[in-house]
Amino acid sequence: MSIATTDFAFVADLVRQRSAIDLQPGKEYLVESRLVPLMRISGESDLAAFVSRLRRGDQKLIDSVIDALTTNETLWFRDTAPFDVFTKQLLPDVAKTSLTKKITVWSAACSSGQEGYSLAMLLLDWLPRNPGFDAKIVGTDISHKMVERASAGKYSQLEINRGLRVPYLVKYFDQVGRDWVLKKEVRDLATFKWGNLAQPPIGHPQCDIIFLRNVLIYFDPPTKKRVIENCRSVLRPGGYLVLGGAETAPSLGPNWKRVDVDRAVVFQHLGNGAS
Repeated sequence: MSIATTDFAFVADLVRQRSAIDLQPGKEYLVESRLVPLMRISGESDLAAFVSRLRRGDQKLIDSVIDALTTNETLWFRDTAPFDVFTKQLLPDVAKTSLTKKITVWSAACSSGQEGYSLAMLLLDWLPRNPGFDAKIVGTDISHKMVERASAGKYSQLEINRGLRVPYLVKYFDQVGRDWVLKKEVRDLATFKWGNLAQPPIGHPQCDIIFLRNVLIYFDPPTKKRVIENCRSVLRPGGYLVLGGAETAPSLGPNWKRVDVDRAVVFQHLGNGAS
């Protein structure tokens, strides 16, 4: 089932306005594959009628479209190396310069929570070895559905099989029926809320480390620059920005330094004014 050119342009513009995701021509098949199931659930017989309802401002359908067109690919300890760097280098470094002894980590575009909870489990390993420190994970995502899933901390066996280390399964999960639920001590360390990375992070806490991984690739260059600036605005001087391994950031300016680490893309913000 094909989507008309004008309908694709409308959906692409809608998604850009709501999420800043850039759907260029050539992504018609992706849009069709995500919208057809929603069309059938809505009771419409074709995509033209479905998009017509979007044009009329059906908010429930609009929210479902944004959720459907947001990429939610995630797994535990994805790519491994950034999490090793987090434990061995980033955490010790921010701890040395912390005035409050409270470590705050932002999992940006957190999807269903696997990245944030992976970081939380590493922090639970680290905190007993560093008495006097406190820590928290803040996860945000553009999808309300993903925020709900992350907050629940409940995962299927298939999701568990995607990267979770066996010792952490044993230590930090309870089996409930056919699913696995994170123990309270892990869930208490992480909070999840809705957030649009392209909008100023008003009310967001100052952070020591930001994981902004595998998300910049979905934005056009001006939006990438805006997202980086929004991250900088809540990253304390000396804090770290962790990107995805295949991502490139726009020119970050003289107050950013690329950190020499193996198999991970990490920048440190040096402070001293705007980036």
